[in-house]
Amino acid sequence: MLGEWEMEPIEILLVEDNPDHAELTRRSLMSGSVANRVAWVKDGQEALDYLFKKEPYANAPRPGLILLDINLPKVNGLEVLKKIKETEDLRVIPVIMLTTSDRDEEALKCYNFGANSFITKPVKFTEFSEKVKSLKLYWLLVNRPPKSDAS
Repeated sequence: MLGEWEMEPIEILLVEDNPDHAELTRRSLMSGSVANRVAWVKDGQEALDYLFKKEPYANAPRPGLILLDINLPKVNGLEVLKKIKETEDLRVIPVIMLTTSDRDEEALKCYNFGANSFITKPVKFTEFSEKVKSLKLYWLLVNRPPKSDAS
């Protein structure tokens, strides 16, 4: 029964190189009553280090949700997505791809690599904030990810 399992706060990993977009996303995620921790990394290599627990992220918690920008320095978002979905321990983590592009071929590539969702970042702050809040409602309150002993 739905009421029998408890909602635990889910660790969110935000992979975004633009500090303004990152701050906007974090604020939108933190608004409301759900107390989730948002970890922010600024490039694809940092994301991989975080996920594979390399220094300085050796003690980082396993995220329950990843918000991943596509156009990242060092390692692009598609490569990060591919590595996540190729790794047994990580592939069950929902990955939401974030981009300013709305090209169908880019969305198709993301879904072919195993993305759970593809979101185009609107240019207007209010539109973007509403999209992030909608993501939060579904992925953090409605969706139920599997529990991991590898946390």
